[in-house]
Amino acid sequence: MPAPRVRVYIATSIDGYIAGPDDDLSWLPEADATTEEPGGATEVDPGALDYEDFIAGVGALLMGRRTCDVVRGFDVPWPYGDRSVLVATTRQLDADPPATVRAVAGPISELVEKAKEAAGEADVYLDGGTMIRQAAELDLIDDLTITIAPIALGAGISLFGGMTRRYPLEILSHSGFAWGMVQIRARLDRRS
Repeated sequence: MPAPRVRVYIATSIDGYIAGPDDDLSWLPEADATTEEPGGATEVDPGALDYEDFIAGVGALLMGRRTCDVVRGFDVPWPYGDRSVLVATTRQLDADPPATVRAVAGPISELVEKAKEAAGEADVYLDGGTMIRQAAELDLIDDLTITIAPIALGAGISLFGGMTRRYPLEILSHSGFAWGMVQIRARLDRRS
């Protein structure tokens, strides 16, 4: 049985921010299937990976506390269904977290192993800037799907900012995506 993969699926601004100041996500287009792109276009490259197809292969999520708090603040039902969600935190979770959510603490390598155990035969979805950077530093990520929005934010939460070393990527594919965005699928380039 193959081990679960640790995967990232995230959007960034063209200057590499995953959120603006104060966790602002208003720059992201609405993910409403009934909404057309500007100009009426709705086509996406067939090579692009949409969220529904990505999440279908996920058995567990590992995210940072800040990411969990932001997601819980959305005015939508809990988006991860009955998947296990491990939240890296040293503090108690806010009142009434969804039943599938549990707090975990420890080094990123241990947290990834816990997430893999929770995922069973499915993949682990790694989310949150700090979690992604820590896992990247230790080469714990199997693949990344990064969708780049055509906007520069100038400030906010950086996807890779603050890493202590280079993280060379091998681009596996690139695709046009909805609303003028570009999606790249990549993995660590182990040749460098």
